[in-house]
Amino acid sequence: MIARLRARWQETRASYWFYPALFTTLAALMAFATVWIDRHGGSAWLERHDWIDIARPEGARNVLNVIAGSMIGVASTVFSITIAAVVYASGSYGPRLLSNFMEDRGNQLSLATFIATFVYAVLVLRVVRDAQESAGDPGFVPQISLLIATLLMGISIAILVYFLNHVPLSIRINAVLEGIGDRLLREVHGRFPDDCVEETADAPPQGEPIVAADTGYIQIVDFAGLDEIARDAGCRLELRLRPGDFVHPGIMLVGIVGAKIDSAMRDAVRSCFSTGAMRSPAQDIEFLIDELVEIALRALSPGINDPFTAVTALHWLGAATAAIGQRDLRGGPDRGDYDWNRVVPLNDDFDHFVARGFGGIMPAAATSPIAAAQFLDGLRDAAAPLTLASRRARLQAEGTRLIAQARLALDGPALEELEARYCDFVQAMENGAHDRLCS
Repeated sequence: MIARLRARWQETRASYWFYPALFTTLAALMAFATVWIDRHGGSAWLERHDWIDIARPEGARNVLNVIAGSMIGVASTVFSITIAAVVYASGSYGPRLLSNFMEDRGNQLSLATFIATFVYAVLVLRVVRDAQESAGDPGFVPQISLLIATLLMGISIAILVYFLNHVPLSIRINAVLEGIGDRLLREVHGRFPDDCVEETADAPPQGEPIVAADTGYIQIVDFAGLDEIARDAGCRLELRLRPGDFVHPGIMLVGIVGAKIDSAMRDAVRSCFSTGAMRSPAQDIEFLIDELVEIALRALSPGINDPFTAVTALHWLGAATAAIGQRDLRGGPDRGDYDWNRVVPLNDDFDHFVARGFGGIMPAAATSPIAAAQFLDGLRDAAAPLTLASRRARLQAEGTRLIAQARLALDGPALEELEARYCDFVQAMENGAHDRLCS
């Protein structure tokens, strides 16, 4: 249940309705509160200051009409610009990048502010009355509410200026790659906080199987819930899948070691896995790596032929690979929420991440002299801070695979230059290993 709630919360925060709905509710409550204050004499202090012009009913109506009309128009324009930017980014960088723009807080909060200002102005407008509307009625102008509506309009104008600057910046490819790369580095440091140790192969999975009952991508795994199940049953749970894997009925989720499975345990374990129609980066580091790979592959496709975008993606991928290579990769997401002796996650070794990142780009990079040269440089730079010889050797092997592929795709001076670059790469890798042994 917790896993499903977390997944639904992620989807809600990535939608365009949540913050507008939240801000609209707050604006309505604030309008009722400020009107109540005005009705009970709260605006009397405004009348005691000569430098504040007290609004009359007709003037208040005009101001609130202008605010309400302009804000709903601006909100419509902002929504149209946002959708156009999302469509452009999705078509240019890949459909999986759509979630990045949907989660953009700048776009969500801008739209929410304009709609909230509109709602506040409309609710205040409805209580403005002229003195002549009924016998003995002095009329009513909510001065404090009107002042707050004017302040909200000023804030909305400032946010509009921010939005008009934010949208073109957010769809620049360098900004897109920076956002993915920064998030990937944060996820790596958060998920693998310990320095690397000598890698050991995990024992083969064991246990009586519990299979999936739903179809879709695993978005969230409630490791704390699994730990509670294992503790109560006195058993060990060995995961066979990771967040981001696709499942359907019959696919094995968990192996149970040391306990007999009954229907209650089976349902409880399944409830700790939330599935959906798309992958989520919440617990899925590979999702962010795949986004960098997708952008690089699109850039290197014959129809686009933009090797410099691929080079930028390789730079961020190299930084992430260097960070992964320095970490102890044992332990899954939310590693502080469960006992590894009771809940055994499906661990990925360094080879897995290299194959997912550099290995995914390698065939396309080998066809471009510019991308291939930067591919080798990225491997060399990623290997520089590594202390494990096996991980450095894995990066060197990836460079060897690249040059073998490039020999099939390139010829002439371009291949000669790349061969020379590869010789420098091999020498740098060997010298780096020698320096570490000497130290």
